[in-house]
Amino acid sequence: MYQWRKFEFFEEKFAGKCSIPEDVTGDVTCCSSGRGKIIVGCDNGAVSLLDRGLKFNYGFQAHSASVLFLQQLKQRNYLVTVGEDEQISPQLSSMCLKVFDLDKMQPEGSSTSSPECVQILRIFTYQYPEAKITSFLVLEEAPPILLIAIGLDNGYIYGIKGDIARERIKRFKLEVYSHTDKSQSSIMGMGFRVDGQATQLFAVTPTSVSLFSLQTEPYSQNTLDQIGCNSNAVAMTDRSQELMIGRDEAVYFYEVDGRGPCWAFEGEKKFLGWFRGYLLCVIADHRSNKNTFNIYDLKNRLIAHSFVTKEVSQMLCEWGNIILIMADKSALCIGEKDMESKLDMLFKKNLYTVAINLVQSQQADAAATAEVLRKYGDHLYSKQEYDEAMAQYINTIGHLEPSYVIQKFLDAQRIYNLTNYLEKLHEKGLASKDHTTLLLNCYTKLKDVEKLNVFIKREDGVGEHKFDVETAIRVCRAANYHEHAMYVAKKAGRHEWYLKILLEDLGSYEEALQYISSLEPSQAGVTVKEYGKILIEHKPDDAIEILMRLCTEDAELARRGSSSGLYTSMLPSPVDFLNIFIHHPEALMNFLEQYTNKVKDSPAQVEIHNTLLELYLSNDLDFPLISQANIDEPPTNSRGGRPSAPAVMSRPKTNGKLSVYQKDLNKEKYHQERLQKGLRLLKTAWPSDLEHPLYDVDLAIILCEMNEFKEGLLYLYEKMKLFKEVTACYMQSHDHEGLIACCKRLGDSGKGGDPSLWADVLKYFGELGEDCSKEVKEVLTYIERDDILPPIIVLQTLSNNPCLTLSVIKDYIARKLEQESKLIEDDRKAIDKYQEETLAMRKEIQDLRSNARIFQLSKCTACTFTLDLPAVHFMCMHSFHLRCLGDNEKECPECAPEYRSVLEMKRSLEQNSKDQDQFFNKVKNSKDGFSVIAEYFGKGIISKTRIRGNGTLGAGNSSSSSGF
Repeated sequence: MYQWRKFEFFEEKFAGKCSIPEDVTGDVTCCSSGRGKIIVGCDNGAVSLLDRGLKFNYGFQAHSASVLFLQQLKQRNYLVTVGEDEQISPQLSSMCLKVFDLDKMQPEGSSTSSPECVQILRIFTYQYPEAKITSFLVLEEAPPILLIAIGLDNGYIYGIKGDIARERIKRFKLEVYSHTDKSQSSIMGMGFRVDGQATQLFAVTPTSVSLFSLQTEPYSQNTLDQIGCNSNAVAMTDRSQELMIGRDEAVYFYEVDGRGPCWAFEGEKKFLGWFRGYLLCVIADHRSNKNTFNIYDLKNRLIAHSFVTKEVSQMLCEWGNIILIMADKSALCIGEKDMESKLDMLFKKNLYTVAINLVQSQQADAAATAEVLRKYGDHLYSKQEYDEAMAQYINTIGHLEPSYVIQKFLDAQRIYNLTNYLEKLHEKGLASKDHTTLLLNCYTKLKDVEKLNVFIKREDGVGEHKFDVETAIRVCRAANYHEHAMYVAKKAGRHEWYLKILLEDLGSYEEALQYISSLEPSQAGVTVKEYGKILIEHKPDDAIEILMRLCTEDAELARRGSSSGLYTSMLPSPVDFLNIFIHHPEALMNFLEQYTNKVKDSPAQVEIHNTLLELYLSNDLDFPLISQANIDEPPTNSRGGRPSAPAVMSRPKTNGKLSVYQKDLNKEKYHQERLQKGLRLLKTAWPSDLEHPLYDVDLAIILCEMNEFKEGLLYLYEKMKLFKEVTACYMQSHDHEGLIACCKRLGDSGKGGDPSLWADVLKYFGELGEDCSKEVKEVLTYIERDDILPPIIVLQTLSNNPCLTLSVIKDYIARKLEQESKLIEDDRKAIDKYQEETLAMRKEIQDLRSNARIFQLSKCTACTFTLDLPAVHFMCMHSFHLRCLGDNEKECPECAPEYRSVLEMKRSLEQNSKDQDQFFNKVKNSKDGFSVIAEYFGKGIISKTRIRGNGTLGAGNSSSSSGF
């Protein structure tokens, strides 16, 4: 105890001028606190309620004689008192227990102004003999249940449990260890301990400490110690619910299983208390006849406050203060200083360790603790005790700004301390990118590879790094610690950094390719997109092999062991990797060719074919050919060992290079090979069963035109049935032989061709302006064969070419004139025939109108029997029995079918006259449109206009509807 420091962490409140008000008469025998008030009981039976500052509120007469014990309840505003009243009869004890409801006052008009007494109980009965009450305690269980313990001087404890206000109670008796000497059996103090649903009661006598379990009957007793105490220095701690007993030699703590720690504070203990983790103790010193009031901080082993006081009558706690009531009715109110004041006091004395222990024991917030640690660290730093200072700064991590500490230790002499701080900062996961950079720079500056290894490789398990990965990689890379940078990148899954170091710093292209091959397909695809350009430049074959595995089912086969078309749509497309071939078109062509040979139904085949067409048809690709290499070296191209063109015989070298002639020859040969590949792709990617090709037709046409690829252009136009564009290509290139051959193939209408192509060809030769007699004669042959153009149009067309003579078309004109003459002769014969038939018909009609008909047939035309009456004769000279005609007597059965067919033909022609679309289609598709119009007029299909009787125009059919 003598080693404990004394501090003034408490101070007197109200300037030490507190006292019990004069309104409180009589001597104070007991007191209690709670619900913001202090309640005192006096030997005259009065009870007084005091407010803050010990100001009198009101008082009332609780008992007629004296108040021995009282307790203010916390959950309900009830006051329980034990006192002596007037003895009504000798058989009844004068000792009573009363319960007052402090929220209910006596009604106005009554003789006294006091709270309502809700219940009065006689403590002693026949079963519970009277004895001196030495201690009193009330426990509030679930309201309105109370548990009251009354300790007696005979070693018994009387218990009352239940709703006392309604007198629904149960009494019980507990007997503590009995002693022959009555003075050694008195109950000096008690304490309730509640552990969940279990309720326990400590009981202290001068010779024992006992623990009763009140959970189930019969109540069990456990003797914790054979030594008790002779005074009322008994109290309970608040949180741990431990029993405290004050003896002359020490203060003892008891738990449910026995005696706990003890603190050797000498002197007679008058009062014990517990306040906010402090032990309150009033000690009497018989040598000096003085009382000392000490406040002990048991955790930090210090005396928080100490002073000599008068004789203390009561000690209690309320309003956050400690209140001591003296025997002379004076009082002291002692309050704890705030934490800042206490710390300032310790800082002035440089007692930083005490300050740290204080804030930690009082569970101050982490920021306050860190501030104390910082000041302690600053104090040690000022004394140049850098190691000890850094130990304190490390404890502030998470609350103190790291830059505050870092600035103090930036000198080269203190780099070891700075390294230690930065390491702890990373261990707690609070380091920023700058802290990681600084720590790694410290390692590299110290050349401490071992610590760098520990920092980088200490985490063997899989999880989050405690430093910024990218910063660590960048710093190690800048310091040429490539192995460490690669380790971090690989462990953190930062594949892009791992490959960046391999490719840009180390140039390890083989290792980079192996690393990419080991990645998941999705990750490998991302890395190839970023670093594919470098790989294509240095290792094109291997890079293309990786791309093939990514874009085909090989990767899935390797991982799943089976093939399925379902994965095709999930695989990356070659189109995603086109940008990495930006400077290597030949490698791109190689990759796409391999892909198309292996994958036939790619979702991106249109884009792939478009790219291949552009590569095949382009004129200005600068490919590294075999001819550019030295003859002594094996012929290779940018793709690795396979030659891109046939081997060429060695020619004499000039200054180590092949001749320009040889270069141009090989370049042109390779260009022709690519053109043939392009034409082959145009054909294979447009199967006959597809309406549209597997490439962009418009793009293909543009590429062919830009690169003057005539074969491809002709194929596309012919496939799209743009026959006129096909002939235009031949005309543009003046390929007369190909033009005529094209027209022979595409101008045959019987095979779905367009005969009008011959007219375009004839027009082309007519406007050519040069001698093309041979070609014109051949064209005229097909025009004449199919009767495509009238001769007059042919003459007009060819007359525009001044180089053509009449001899070119002389035979054609002669044949056409002969054909026309023959047609005219045939028409004249037909006219004469029709005129003769017309005259005969008119004569017959006139004869029928003007002359009588003589019917001389003797047999029926139908049955060939002799004709007898009744008979029917028709103007067509046919005669029938009436019975042979049946119901139809108005027309000749022999001539009627022919007549009806004529009428049907007439009605059909009249119906066709209303179908304008059919008429115009015939005019459009006919070789001679005028003949179609003449035919319609000749058949009477087109109506003629006639004048109506009212002078208006009307349409009338020129044909007659008259019949027999």
